[in-house]
This record gives sequence, C-alpha cells and structure tokens, in this order.
Amino acid sequence: METFEAIRTILSVRAYRDTPIPDETIHQIVEAGRLTASSQNGQPWRFIVVREPGTLRQLGALARSGPYIAQAPLAIAIATVESRFAVSDASRAIQSMMLAAWSQGVASNWVGFHGLDAAKPVLGIPTDVDLLAIVPFGYPATPVGKGAKKRLPLGEVAFSERYGQPYE
Repeated sequence: METFEAIRTILSVRAYRDTPIPDETIHQIVEAGRLTASSQNGQPWRFIVVREPGTLRQLGALARSGPYIAQAPLAIAIATVESRFAVSDASRAIQSMMLAAWSQGVASNWVGFHGLDAAKPVLGIPTDVDLLAIVPFGYPATPVGKGAKKRLPLGEVAFSERYGQPYE
C-alpha cells in the first residue's frame, strides 16, 4: 500500500481474528519501529514482541483500556528508557509500526499511554524503564471501511503563515 493511502485509510481496530501473523510481517512491523527517526538518534524505545496467548490474556486483563489485547494474535509493548524525548520518539515509532502493519492488512490500536505499570512484571520490564504503550495487532474480525473517518475540515486545522489564517 502506498504511504499516503495507508495514512488516509488506517483505522483503530479492537477486534481481531485469531489468524497468526506471518513472521516476515512481524519482523517488518518491528523494523519499522526500529528504523524510525529519533531526536539525536537516541532511540529510547525497547520493543517486546508478545505472541504467547497466556501472556496476551494477562496483558488484556491488566490494561484497563485494552481488554481486547487478549484476543489479538500479537502485541508489541513499547518501553522507553530515560530520555527527555522518549515519549515523542517512541510515539513516532508506534505510528510507524501501525502504518507498516496496516499496509499489510494488519490492524492495530494504541493501548495505554499511562496506567500500564501492572504489566511491567509480566514482561520483565525493569522498574527504571517506562511502559508507554501496548499495541495489539491482528487481522480485523469484521470488514472495516477504509478511509471513512470523521475529521475536522482541513480549513479548521491548517493555517497559512499565521494561526487562524485559512490554508487554501
């Protein structure tokens, strides 16, 4: 899928088929995160690839906003090491992984941002490392419309030269 088409059509999906994701696709998703640019090339992210059903069920039970992790065939936990740019850099890596997955027909949804500390012991994450998000991945359980998004008009979010001056 072409890059802009992936951006235009990606949707948050919270229900997945139990179809395994091929190893090559998983590798490409993780590589998309690893290859993402980061401030001062700090690469403050660490990715934990989870495919074990029991661990996925545990993560689904512990992540208040993501019980559907339990049904996904794959989740990637994104931990961050100490850096003042960690959240922005890791967020960029997450978006890269989600777009790489979507381009292969694999859906996802960001879970967390806060409130994931209970999942750290399950994943062996040290206390001095933060757990930013857990992203479940899978083939959508039901067909999803690609590109049907409710977004503000471009003229309300994009300005020319100065805030409030319409972008045309």
